[in-house]
This record gives sequence, C-alpha cells and structure tokens, in this order.
Amino acid sequence: MPVKISVDKVTDDLYILRVDDVEVAYFEALWEIAEGVTYNAYLLVGDGGCILFDSWKARYAGQMVETIRSVVDLRDITHIVIHHMEQDHSGAIPEILRVTDSRPVVLAHPMACQMLGLFYGVNARVRPVKDGEEVDVAGRRLRFIYVPWLHWPETITTYYADQKALLSCDVFGGFSTPDKIFDDDDEVVEKYLPHVRKYFASVIGAYRQHVNKAVQKMAGLGIRLIAPAHGLVWRRVPRRVVNYHEALANGSQERGKVTIICASMYGECLHAARIVMNELKKRRANAKIYEITDTARPSISDLQGDVFDSEAIVVAAPTYESDIFPIARWIIEMIQKKTPGNKSALIISSYGWGEQAGKKLAEMLRAAGHDVKDLVVFRGRPDSETEEKLREATDKLLTE
Repeated sequence: MPVKISVDKVTDDLYILRVDDVEVAYFEALWEIAEGVTYNAYLLVGDGGCILFDSWKARYAGQMVETIRSVVDLRDITHIVIHHMEQDHSGAIPEILRVTDSRPVVLAHPMACQMLGLFYGVNARVRPVKDGEEVDVAGRRLRFIYVPWLHWPETITTYYADQKALLSCDVFGGFSTPDKIFDDDDEVVEKYLPHVRKYFASVIGAYRQHVNKAVQKMAGLGIRLIAPAHGLVWRRVPRRVVNYHEALANGSQERGKVTIICASMYGECLHAARIVMNELKKRRANAKIYEITDTARPSISDLQGDVFDSEAIVVAAPTYESDIFPIARWIIEMIQKKTPGNKSALIISSYGWGEQAGKKLAEMLRAAGHDVKDLVVFRGRPDSETEEKLREATDKLLTE
C-alpha cells in the first residue's frame, strides 16, 4: 500500500509534514491500533534558515528526506528541535543528520541530548535547552517548555511566539489517521476524539496527574494553535482539545457508561456477563462488552479507552490455577496503573473446585480506589439463584 504523505501550511511560515502509518498494528509493540497513527513533524521557514521540529519513524526516513526536499533545500536546515526521544518521533533524525552532514544544531532537553547518541550512535551538534528558555532562531522567537512525564521525562514543547502556536509533541495527540489535517470539520473532530481518549488511556494515563501541571505552565500564553506530533492540528478551537485532556486527567465520566470485561474459558463467565449486559440495556445504560474467549480477543487498547471515562465497570473472570485468569489479571493491572480510581465496580467469578479469583479481583480494584458494589461468585454454571443475584447486583452498580 502506498504511504500517504501530507504537506500543508499551518501558518504562513510553518509547514506540517505528516505521514500516515497504517502498517503499524501495535503502538509501542503493545497497544492495538487498527486505525493507524500519524507522525507529524513541522518545518519552520525563517530568515536565513529553517527549523525542523521532530521527525518520523525510522522506516519512513527516506520518504521524510524527500518530503523536506519538496519544501526547502536540506542545506537550509540550521536547527532541529527534538521534543521527545521516543523513536516514532526521532527515528528519521539520523538520516536527516547524515544527508545534512550534521550541520544543523540539535536543540533538546539535556536528557534527550544524551539519548541521541545512545539511541543512534550519531555525532551531532547538540545544545541543551532550559525550561522556559527563549531563543531567537532564524528570526523566529521560540520558547521551550518542559512537560515531564507526558509521557517521557525529557519531553518538551515549543511555543512559537510570533504565531502564538504550540508545538506540543505527544501532548494533545491521538491515534488514527484523520481524513483532514485540521480541526475545521466538526464531523471529523467527533470521529477523532475517541481515538484521543484511547491514546490518552494507553500512553498518558499513568501520568495523567502531570497534564494539569503542564496546562498551568502554559496558561497566559494566548495559544491560538496547537500542533501535536500525532493526529489533528487544532487551529479553529484549540481550547477544545485542552479541555478534553483536562477532563480525562481529572477523571471525568460519561453518565451511564458501563464497560464489561469478560474473560471466559468455557462460557460460564460469559453467560453471567451477558445477563448483566441485558439488564444494563433494559436500564438504558451505554454498555459495551469486551469478550475474551477461546475464539475472540478484543483490542485491549480499545477496552482501556472505554474504561477510562466509564461510570462503572464489570469484571468477569474465572479462577485459574488458584489465581485470577492471567489475561484478566493483566488488564486489571493496567486499569490500576492507568485509569482514575473512581468507578463503581461489579465482580463476577466462576470456579470448579476452589474460588480465588473473585476476592483477588475485588482487592485489586479496591486498592486502586474503585467502589466494588458487589461480588457474585458461583461454582460451575450460573443457576437461577445466581442469575437473580446478577440482576440485583446490576441494580447496585448504577445506584448512587
């Protein structure tokens, strides 16, 4: 499949260089993203020089060099700003340095300056930048703002003062390859936002407390444009994506939304989970079930995204070797780490000869701050008494 590359003007002197990666199946070799992801680099054409902000994944290095050439002469690049050293943003930089004979000065966090050599074994002219430092490069005013743990400790952003533009790297980004480059189309934005939530839950979730700190540091800048390293560029209503991130970071929930996570070896837990699902539908809840069975494996990253802003969660899993079914344990560990601990929860568990999973699941969720409303445990297949308990437990789930 041909690689889709987009070049457009963000401002009169700032270009976006975007490649749509539809080949990647697992972001960071972990999170399923059938929808793909974009890598957005930016090129600022100044007076007597150009500044490149970030790059693309290494597999697209050759295409990136040719894309830059379609806009400017590579010899005009005087500076490269590395906002974040993760390889989806820095992977093409060694090739760019090679074809430019390492002439550009690399501006980055002090840690990133060290990591450049460690990751790629390249020699470059590096200059660490300080938090809040302002520089004049190629006649353009830039301010560098540290945003640690969003999502690596060396992440920075650039505020381009002349255009009141924030080049935000991973902050305010999202999965998918939107049909448009900018947020001008409401339909495109509405379709895109769930991918922002999924990205936030998967990549930023463990460090969500740092989002508000970053937003506070940027307060007063009068930002009119946000240009992330993934997804849409926000120029019509940039505050929309900021508000969305703040809501996610603060644990905002969708009223009546319930995510059911069901791991079922031979159908017993699945039967029980579907009873709860049917009861939730009767109550007009926005319920979605993720079924992990001998024939199905859902996207765990989609699941994580839905859990993130759910009002309640249901976890159904059997006991396995005197413990929690392994996949269910891993999912709950991710929820513990990455998801706000403010949800109502119902635990369902089956067993054959010894029950362990239900109690352990309840302990894990309570330890993460979730309110376990009920624990329904049964031996073998759910009987009529168990089915009635499940209906009663569903009532408790969304009752304040």
